[in-house]
Amino acid sequence: MSENQFPLVQFMRDGFDPVGELARIRAEHPVFPMEIPGDQTVYLVTRWEDVRAVLGDHERFSNDFAGVIGLGSNQEDPGGLGFRDPPEHTRLRKFLTPEFTMRRLRRMEPRIEAMVEEALDRIEAKGAESMPVDLFEEFALPIPSLVVCELLGVPYDERAGFVKISKDRFDFTAGPEASLQAINDAMTYLTELVARERRDPGDGLLGQLLREHGDELDDRTLASMADGLLTGGHDTSTSMLALGTLWLLRNPEQAAKVREVDGYVNDVVEELLRYMSVVQVAFPRFARDDLELHGVPVKKGQMVLCSLAGANRDPRALGEDVDEIRPGREGSHLAFGHGIHRCVGAPLAQMEMRIAFPALLRRFPTLRVAGEVPFRELAIVYGVKELPVAW
Repeated sequence: MSENQFPLVQFMRDGFDPVGELARIRAEHPVFPMEIPGDQTVYLVTRWEDVRAVLGDHERFSNDFAGVIGLGSNQEDPGGLGFRDPPEHTRLRKFLTPEFTMRRLRRMEPRIEAMVEEALDRIEAKGAESMPVDLFEEFALPIPSLVVCELLGVPYDERAGFVKISKDRFDFTAGPEASLQAINDAMTYLTELVARERRDPGDGLLGQLLREHGDELDDRTLASMADGLLTGGHDTSTSMLALGTLWLLRNPEQAAKVREVDGYVNDVVEELLRYMSVVQVAFPRFARDDLELHGVPVKKGQMVLCSLAGANRDPRALGEDVDEIRPGREGSHLAFGHGIHRCVGAPLAQMEMRIAFPALLRRFPTLRVAGEVPFRELAIVYGVKELPVAW
């Protein structure tokens, strides 16, 4: 790998695995300086212990992306809790946290089960006409999209358009301007949706927050919070469903246990989250003051990138067999981040997978990969482009 590829190494994969260069950097350079356009230096952190320390230290590191880079008035704030610091982050997160307890989420469980069964019905009907079927398009993509719609309270007749916006913002093949436009479109739609919900609150998360905290949240702030949930809960869950299914089909003994043994899927899901680490790097952090990491000086305002994919394959923390999936592994993964910015929607994502994987494998016990599976390239959220299957 040439020197000018180093700034991209954290976004590259070899199949399921981070590229070997990332492991070399983790072993030799705990804090790796990378030169990026504009004569800027960014520091890549790859070891589990160091990544956990940076993510958990909001005293020395800021998440205020918009404030640091100085977004102009015509550009959208990236949105969500991941780009805010305390005390504003603390204030906003307290509104969302109660909505993502398992007790609250269980009320969504029957709807998720129904969405999964409806997707499987469509797959079965499509397969009866022709095979292979693209499981990415028919299973991995629609389920998280509809779950986010259900969570927020997006009206049924508007869900197709909302799903398209959700897809477009993560499609980097069209260039950064197209992705930014999709972010703008999402914020415009969500702001309009919040205004409608304020007039007539529905049963979704937005309606619930407006009923309970409407006087404390303006429309733009609530739309930004919803946008953050979209960012964190759509593409990530889609990628996990597709990659997890691909791994299970390539490991039929594990697939059989998920199909047949009640509860076994729980341990498999946690290992898949660690092993795949679909969110390859965490939200960027910025040094609040001049500081040192492993003896490497970092100046105030410089960016630190934490490689979740690198940290979750660190043998120092998780054992020498980190390149294998071992359900029930001891130790905690960092797939959802760490600290005050740990993904608030993690329980919902875990629920989706725990429901979807066994249901898919029970409906189609002879399911198999039926063609080449193309992977994304240079992706912040890693995944596949297609998943052709037959049965």
